[in-house]
Amino acid sequence: MAEPNTEPPTNETEGNYSTPANDPKNMQEVTQYVQSLLQNMQDKFQSMSDQIINRIDEMGTRVDELEKNITDLMTQAGVDNEK
Repeated sequence: MAEPNTEPPTNETEGNYSTPANDPKNMQEVTQYVQSLLQNMQDKFQSMSDQIINRIDEMGTRVDELEKNITDLMTQAGVDNEK
């Protein structure tokens, strides 16, 4: 007796790509969805970039203020500022 075929049947039209996704309406929807996702990602990236830049600017301002305070304290203590 022959061994039963345990492999799933193959569809000979698999290579034809005759799926509903090739329907222009569906392709248009997929394109719009992908464009929307990319736009959202770009907007979030821009927002995060702006936040990072603002924090770096704030940190620079705080470092400048700290340097000024240290210089003032050194002057009050009579220590020469050597740069």
